[in-house]
Amino acid sequence: MTATPLIQVRDLVKEFDGQRVLAGVNLDLAEGDIKVVMGPSGCGKSTLLRCLNRLVEPTSGTIHFRGQEVTGPGVDVRALRQGIGFVFQQFALYRHLTVLGNVTLGLRKLRGLRRAEAEQKALHELDRLGMAEHRDKYPGQISGGQKQRVALARALAMDPAVVVLDEPTSALDPVLSREVAQLIRRLHDEKVTLMCVTHDLQLARSIADQVVFLDRGVVRAEDSVARLSADHPDPQVRAFFGRETGT
Repeated sequence: MTATPLIQVRDLVKEFDGQRVLAGVNLDLAEGDIKVVMGPSGCGKSTLLRCLNRLVEPTSGTIHFRGQEVTGPGVDVRALRQGIGFVFQQFALYRHLTVLGNVTLGLRKLRGLRRAEAEQKALHELDRLGMAEHRDKYPGQISGGQKQRVALARALAMDPAVVVLDEPTSALDPVLSREVAQLIRRLHDEKVTLMCVTHDLQLARSIADQVVFLDRGVVRAEDSVARLSADHPDPQVRAFFGRETGT
């Protein structure tokens, strides 16, 4: 019997001021998987991520998380956001807090841990990502790649069922982008479930066997980058994925 997906999205629609950004998205994310979502600018990728943990309210459709419908009234949104960790494109670190303070904030405010417990948990995640030595620095004192690691540590510290990443390499140079790819692969090896929105084909190829192609608010294809660039019947899909592959 097929296991129930960790996240199941059905007929998801989101409109802003009458403009339909998501037009009926359907996708599944199984526990332990990496799901990469790609598509042209403005196709709804980031909106999709934000709908998953109710940062944006869907217009219609359903999202099931751990078998429970989470788009209706009465859902504990704070608990949902603890279960679906979010790493923002611009990291969203608090400039007035240290690295350690950024990671402990949610543990203290949302999980109710005492400061010592929160710091112990935060330092474990920072050490896991090679950032423990920077615990007392402020975001303005560390690099973009280091900020990405702090944002990941903050998400992982909440013990989420899945971590979603919005354009994790968009603010990084190629060397740091490769480091992020290695980090994501390591987290996958450690059985962390991940969903990643990216414009970066190199990242997509290096972290996932299959990629979801979102266009005009719907999923138009899901396959490997190689097959999408060479064998897909839609020339627009082939062109999108062939732009850096030489096909």
